[in-house]
Amino acid sequence: MDLTWQYMTGQARPGHAALIAEFEQEGGAGVATLRPATDIPYGPHGRERFDFYAAPGAWRGTLAYFHAGYWQSRDKAQFRFLAPLLVARGLDVAMVNYPLCPDVTLPALLDSTRRAVGAVLAHAASLGRGGAALVAAGHSAGGQIVAELALSDWSGASPIAAIAGLSGVYELEPLTATPLNEKLRLDVETARALSPVLRARGGLPPAFFAVGGEETPAFLAQSARMARAWADAGNVAGEYVSPGADHFSLLRDPVVVERIAALPLS
Repeated sequence: MDLTWQYMTGQARPGHAALIAEFEQEGGAGVATLRPATDIPYGPHGRERFDFYAAPGAWRGTLAYFHAGYWQSRDKAQFRFLAPLLVARGLDVAMVNYPLCPDVTLPALLDSTRRAVGAVLAHAASLGRGGAALVAAGHSAGGQIVAELALSDWSGASPIAAIAGLSGVYELEPLTATPLNEKLRLDVETARALSPVLRARGGLPPAFFAVGGEETPAFLAQSARMARAWADAGNVAGEYVSPGADHFSLLRDPVVVERIAALPLS
C-alpha cells in the first residue's frame, strides 16, 4: 500500500484551495454577523486561543470544534463557517486553535486541547450557561483529538458529553511511513499509544463518525474501524459515509451538521 498516496496525495483535490477560500469568506461573514468573542486565551502558547459564539436564541448546550491540518497546519479561522450553522441550532460554539507540531510534541498538543475544554466550559459558565459537559467535534486531525478527549482520565466526571469525528485518523502508525512524520516525529510506540482505535473501552460517551465517500480507502477504513471499535466496546456509535464527498466537501453535507446537533448534550 502506498501510504503517502492514501494519507496525502490521494486525498488532494484540485478544488480544495477554492473551497477553503469559500469557507474563510463565509466564516468572516459569520464573525461580522454574530460578533463572537475571538482569541480568548486558555494557556500561554500563542495558539492556545478559542473563539466563542454564543447562541442568541434558546440555549441547548456547548460545542468545541477542533480543526484539521494533520496536527501541523491550518487554523480555526478556516472553519468558522461551521459556527453559524450550529449556533442556529441552539449551540454555543467554541472554535479552538492549539499548538502545532513540531513546535510541540503530539502528546503536548493533546494536553493543550484538554486545557481548552476546561476553559471553554468556564467561559460558558461565566455567561450563565449551565452544564458541566460539552460536545467535542473535530475534523481529520481533530477527529483523533476528540476521541482522545473522550478517552482521557479526567480525575472525575468527564466533561465530554459526546464526540463527532469527521474524516478522522484514529490509528497513527501508518503516518510514521509518510512525510507527515517529519513534523510529527512519532516513533511506532508513541503512534500506537496515541491511536484511539486501539484503546476503545466501555463507558465512553456517544460518538458520531463521518467520512466522505470519495476519500481514499485508508480514510474510509479508519472511520469504519473506529466506529466499530467504539460500538464493540459497548458504547453508542453512529456512522455515516457522505455520498460523493471528499475530505473537505464532507463539511458541506447538511446531514453532518444535523447529526452533530442531534448528539446528546449532557
